[in-house]
Amino acid sequence: MGRRKKIVQECERLMDDPENIRNIAIAAHVDHGKTTLTDNLLAGAGMISDETAGEQLAMDTEEDEQERGITIDAANVSMTHEYEDQNHLINLIDTPGHVDFGGDVTRAMRAVDGALVVVDAVEGAMPQTETVLRQALREGVKPTLFINKVDRLISELQEGPEEMQNRLLSVIHDVNELIRGMTEEMDDIDDWTVSVEEGTVGFGSALYKWGVSMPSMQRTGMDFGEIMELERNDKRQELHERTPLSDVVLDMVCEHFPNPVNAQPRRIPRIWRGDADSDLADSMRLVDEDGEVVLMVTDIAMDPHAGEVASGRVFSGTLEKGQELYVSGTAGKNRVQSVGVYMGGEREEVDHVPAGNIAAVTGLKDAIAGSTVSGVEMTPFETIEHISEPVITKSVEAQTMDDLPKLIETLRQVSKEDPTIQITINEDTGEHLISGQGELHLEVITQRIEKNQGIPVNTGEPIVVYREAIQRASDQVEGISPNRHNRFYISVEPLPDDVVDAVKKGEASMDMPEQERREALQDAGMDKDDSQEVEHIHGSNILLDQTKGIQHLNETMELFIEGLEDALDNGPLANEPVQGTLIRLHDARLHEDTIHRGPAQVIPATRNAVHKALIDGRIKMLEPMQDARIDVPNDHMGAASGEIQGRRGRVDDMYQEGDLMVVEGIAPVGEMIGFASDIRSATEGRASWNTENAGFEVMADSLQREKIMEIRERKGMKLELPPAIDYL
Repeated sequence: MGRRKKIVQECERLMDDPENIRNIAIAAHVDHGKTTLTDNLLAGAGMISDETAGEQLAMDTEEDEQERGITIDAANVSMTHEYEDQNHLINLIDTPGHVDFGGDVTRAMRAVDGALVVVDAVEGAMPQTETVLRQALREGVKPTLFINKVDRLISELQEGPEEMQNRLLSVIHDVNELIRGMTEEMDDIDDWTVSVEEGTVGFGSALYKWGVSMPSMQRTGMDFGEIMELERNDKRQELHERTPLSDVVLDMVCEHFPNPVNAQPRRIPRIWRGDADSDLADSMRLVDEDGEVVLMVTDIAMDPHAGEVASGRVFSGTLEKGQELYVSGTAGKNRVQSVGVYMGGEREEVDHVPAGNIAAVTGLKDAIAGSTVSGVEMTPFETIEHISEPVITKSVEAQTMDDLPKLIETLRQVSKEDPTIQITINEDTGEHLISGQGELHLEVITQRIEKNQGIPVNTGEPIVVYREAIQRASDQVEGISPNRHNRFYISVEPLPDDVVDAVKKGEASMDMPEQERREALQDAGMDKDDSQEVEHIHGSNILLDQTKGIQHLNETMELFIEGLEDALDNGPLANEPVQGTLIRLHDARLHEDTIHRGPAQVIPATRNAVHKALIDGRIKMLEPMQDARIDVPNDHMGAASGEIQGRRGRVDDMYQEGDLMVVEGIAPVGEMIGFASDIRSATEGRASWNTENAGFEVMADSLQREKIMEIRERKGMKLELPPAIDYL
């Protein structure tokens, strides 16, 4: 029997024992060594050869991942590890570190109970380290820390024992500060900070396959002095043999990460708002394999042979071939065609997957990433909140008309697989617009359409996504319907930032019970009376109904909201989305005859009123910003800071770290297009950098009119602005 078959059989045997299952994700900043570390774990579990581990990058299964040397898709693998004479099943997800693929990290966190956060010993905690920690803690996922690339401190930076100890302690301190700050208001979490003494911190080198932790040092008798000696004398193979990285990390996983039996009672209330006293809730809390099936889909992938494969966490029941299951938000049922587990890029079919495991399922044609799949109709899980929103758009057209149907189908598939991609299809012009998290995100998507689907496409220049927002409260304005029989009186004002954040993070939404929503909005700083009048939330805008006893308003409200959404999606300046606005409906005059207050009357009246109020609130264009961090040798520092300043950016900080200078700043996304090639040539390829989305900021007054005209022209709108916009 082949080795692989044996591993699959062992996994199947262990699946039924949730006490010995660990569901974990490996998460880190880009290039801190997650995929190399995963290779070590696979080699330790006997799944790939020890010699090639660290260079094989077994979890980067796509060709473009191997070419670019970065992880693009989260990849799942199941492996076994013996700890304290007990075999454990470890379901692991290797997640991307690049900010453009952050959506994959957020979705992976829903499926796991523990996150192994990897930090580069030289670079320390970086912006993306903070983001992945926040994604984990928000989902109630427990972190541990592995400090990678310790070999660089010894051989490259030639640090002595004391210097090295101080550096490692400062990394641990920074990570703990982040964890403390993010968990202080979470009642269901005790102290989740990491500590060397407790064994929740590991150190080592994924490239040279050695690792240590406090428990492993006690077991093997090795200390840092001996490690430094072996490392300096190039005896890395001996180091690997005496204290293999995979044992240290997998022991830490088995010892310190919660199993599903411990994790689910805590996680279910955090991610599911259904009836806590129901049988279904009990079944999920108890990880009951005999209960109703509940599966949360966290990832959709295309398999050329099997079609769509949905993978996700089984919270209750047992998945089997042939089951008929409901998919949240769709009618009818889907029939399960096969169930399996992942072995890196390969999927191995098994007979059944019980609660507490991560499964791969085919046949769920209606599921998208984020769907709840269940044996009975139920309240779906909370939607998975992605931290950043799309900031850049490209048009994609098939080169030949014959490929158009295939392209439309492929784009639908892409948006199913990756909900952070937004696709709009203009049926009239046949133009398809893809919006994503950054240049690389869109480049990868379009490259995959061409390579994997064989559809030659033409892509347009990247277009930046802007927003519109008011700068002050407006007076009350009147919107009149075309037949002059219906009138709406509204005013607008800016929402406080904390309220906008609460809405964006899904802490307050229209899906929640009213009382809960009120409390969430009040906690974020909204006035108590206002929070009781919330009628609708659209994007990050909130509508309050402050009318008193107006006849026919109830049946007209739906049309009013439709007009409101249309007005907010297409702002008055350049048809860009409006954000962060509180709209108050003060009064309305409605015709008593239904025929005179239909869609053709109410929608234009609402749109007209909203736009008038927004203009009175001094609406302006906002542009998306990016934080940039550049690590560069001293003599190229001027060139690096010049690259940020030359892009309408500002440099906020410069400091020495090791033998490199770090330049931190912020610049508009629109100006950062082409940054990668420019920074390379400006610093002779010596700089490493990363960018992270930093939200939207009001654009400089001197640029407003020019940018608005440019967008209006691109969209084929009239070039003159309404006369009321005299302030730009």
